[in-house]
Amino acid sequence: MHCTARRAGVAKSWLESTATDTCEGSAATLRKAAIMSIQTTTLPKPTTRPSSVAAACGALFLCAGTLAAQSAPSTHGSIAPLAQLDNAVESLVGRVSPSIVQVLVTALGPVAAPGRALMVAREQVIGSGVVVDSGGLILTNAHVVSGAERVKVALAPAAGGSVFDARVIGLDKETDLAVLKVETTGLRPLRFGDSDRLHEGQLAFTFGSPAGLANSVTMGVVSSVAREIDPDHPIVYIQTDAPINPGNSGGALVDTEGKLVGINTFILSQSGGSEGLGFAVPSNIAEFVYRQLQAHGHVHRGAIGMTGQEVNPVLAKGLGLGRDWGILVEDVVPGGPAATGGLAVGDGVVGLNDQPVGSLAAFVTDVTMRNVGRAVRLTVLRGPERLAIQVPVVEQRDSLDRLVGWLDPEKNAIRRIGILGVAIDSTTAPLLPGLRIPTGVLVVARAVDAGGVETGLLPGDVIHAVNRTSVGSVADLRARLRALKSGDAVVFGIERQGALMFLPFEFD
Repeated sequence: MHCTARRAGVAKSWLESTATDTCEGSAATLRKAAIMSIQTTTLPKPTTRPSSVAAACGALFLCAGTLAAQSAPSTHGSIAPLAQLDNAVESLVGRVSPSIVQVLVTALGPVAAPGRALMVAREQVIGSGVVVDSGGLILTNAHVVSGAERVKVALAPAAGGSVFDARVIGLDKETDLAVLKVETTGLRPLRFGDSDRLHEGQLAFTFGSPAGLANSVTMGVVSSVAREIDPDHPIVYIQTDAPINPGNSGGALVDTEGKLVGINTFILSQSGGSEGLGFAVPSNIAEFVYRQLQAHGHVHRGAIGMTGQEVNPVLAKGLGLGRDWGILVEDVVPGGPAATGGLAVGDGVVGLNDQPVGSLAAFVTDVTMRNVGRAVRLTVLRGPERLAIQVPVVEQRDSLDRLVGWLDPEKNAIRRIGILGVAIDSTTAPLLPGLRIPTGVLVVARAVDAGGVETGLLPGDVIHAVNRTSVGSVADLRARLRALKSGDAVVFGIERQGALMFLPFEFD
C-alpha cells in the first residue's frame, strides 16, 4: 500500500514548493510545504454560555426530535440549541487561544535551481506551539525547529502578541517533540488532559497556524485513539478528522473541556492539504517527554528487558497458540527485569496493568514512557496456564547517561558556554555510532548553574570547529573560547543527530 505523509508543520514565506515523501505502508516526514488552504478564527463574544461544548451538543441532540416535528421553524426553540453550541465553541476558543503560539524558524534549506546544481538559501519556516508553563516553556514538534539557525515565538493577540527569541531546551526525535524557552513570565499555560480517556467519536479542536495564518481553529471528531502508523516505529497517535494543514505542526489538539489531549504532528495526504487524516502525539506521551526534556535535555525511557512481536493468524497457527492476538515474547535478557519477574521466551502477553494488550507499539509506549521506576502487571498465557507476572521497569540508560557518570564537573565544565563536554576518543567514540567526523567535543549535558552565553547547543551535539578552526579536546575548545572577547561573532561547526550544521551566536 502506498501512502503519502505530510508533516503539518511548515509554510515558507517566500519560497513556495510542495515536498512529498512516498513510503510503503508508513508515514514519512514532511519538512516543508506550500500554503494549501485558508482557515478562519472565531473570536469570543460576551454572552451567557454553557459550561462546556459537550453540554451544548447534548442540548442540541436532545432537541433534535422536537425540531424535526415542527412544520415551520420557531423563532426561539429551533435556534436555541444551535446558539448554545455556537456560544460554547466560542467560549472554548477564547480560553484556549492565548496558550497557542506561532513558532518562527530561520534555517537553511534546498531551493530549486537550473540544471542539477544544488542550491541552498535561508528560508522562513512557520509552525505552531503550546504554552505549557507560565514561565515561558513551550511544547512543539522537533521537525519544526530541527536545524534552526534562529527561533522566535509570537504570542497570540489575546496574549499580547509579543515576539520573543526562543532557545531549544531539548528535542526528542522518536516522538518528534521539542521544548522551547522564552525569557518572559505570566504566560497562560494549557493544562494537559488525559489522552487515555479519549474515545472515538468525541469532539476535538485543533489550534495553530496553518499556512502561517495565526490563531486558527478547526473542529472535528476523534477517529481513533491509538493509531499505529509504522510497525517499525513504536508509537501510537490520536487520529482526527479536524482539518490539519501545513503550519499546524506543534499546535494543540484539545477536548471539549479545553484541555490539551495531543500535539498535532502530521497528516496523510495525496493533495498536500487536509483529507481528514490528521495525527497527534497523545498528551500522556507529550507530557512525559516534556518533563524529561525540561529536566535532562533528553528523554530517559524505561525498559523491562524483553523483545516481542504481535501475534497474527499465521504465527498463531504455526506455533499452535490458540489465539491470534497479543504479544509473543521472542527474547528475554538474562538477569534483566523480565527474567527476574518470571517471563519466558514463548510466553504470550495479553494484558498490561489489567488492560488488554493492543498493538506492539501501544505496549512499548506504555512500558517505556509511562511506567519508569514502577512495576507493570503482565497477564501472560503459557500453554494452558494464565499467569499474572509483576515486572519492574528500570531506566534505559543511553550513551549520554552513562557518560555523565564518568565526568568530573570541574574538569569537564566549559563555563563560558555553560556545558559539560568530553573529547571524542577511543572510549567515547563507540558510544556514538555513525559519527561523521571522529574528532571534537561531545556536549554531554547543559551545566545549568555554570552561567555562560546561550549558544543553542543541545546534549548529544558534537563541536567540531570554532570559526572554522578544528577542536579536538576540552582544553582545545577552552583555548579557542578564551581568545574571543565580548561582542565577537562565533560560529560552531557541529554535528547533531547525524547532520552537520553551523551554529552562530555572539558573546555578550
